[in-house]
Amino acid sequence: MTTGTVDTTQELAAFLRSRRERLDPGDFGLLSHRRSRRTPGLRREEVAELAGVSIDYVVRLEQARGLRPSAEVVEALARALRLAPDERAYLFGLAGRRPGAPDKPADTAAEPLARLVDDLSPRPAMLLNHRYDILAWNPEMAKLLLDFGTLPPARRNAMWLCLLHPEIRERYADRERVLREGVAHLRAAWAAHPDDPALTELIAEFAAGDEDFARLWAERDVQVNGRGRKVLRHPGVGVLAVEFEVLVPLQDADQRLLIYRAADEESQSTLDRLFAG
Repeated sequence: MTTGTVDTTQELAAFLRSRRERLDPGDFGLLSHRRSRRTPGLRREEVAELAGVSIDYVVRLEQARGLRPSAEVVEALARALRLAPDERAYLFGLAGRRPGAPDKPADTAAEPLARLVDDLSPRPAMLLNHRYDILAWNPEMAKLLLDFGTLPPARRNAMWLCLLHPEIRERYADRERVLREGVAHLRAAWAAHPDDPALTELIAEFAAGDEDFARLWAERDVQVNGRGRKVLRHPGVGVLAVEFEVLVPLQDADQRLLIYRAADEESQSTLDRLFAG
């Protein structure tokens, strides 16, 4: 066991070797290979072929010979070695590269997170992805904003509701600030997920359908806002203020847990009346 500063070149080499050696050739249809296998896992030439790089490149990486692979090569190696998400992030870190977005953005709620949303009652809570698609919500959030189950799945999007839904767009007392923060978040998500066609189409729809969005998008503000305060005008109970917190689960990094709580005693009383009704 060693301590002190990590030699990332050596650790990258050791990590690649360990991940290669743990793979089962049978999973790749390689058991009938003519040459006998004297070492576990895949051969270097097999990893090179799967990743689309030269054998010499894999050899030099595993021998810690000072290479600094590009983000594209790191991604190709991660796929060839069938790395889990946390292993993929570790490999990108060792290579000194920023990991790209996961292969498939979340379109459905992870079951444990959906249960957590329910367990958070009576605090209003919902689960979103990076596009602001609403994946799960509890009854309190439905009472506070809208029963999202009454909407077509394509319209269960928090930004679309704020922009274009006739009731929700008037729900925010400070709509300009809320919208500005939302657009800045969406631009950050767009940069982090350049290959997500659904997000690109959503942004194009917003820009064409709402002048406020088009104006704010053109300002190119970028911000990821994880907590804050909103003042809501509820048609049934009146004005109330809520604080919000956004949490990102380690296991499902494309999903975001949004939790509201009353910002003051008067707002708590208002929420109590709403949820009791």
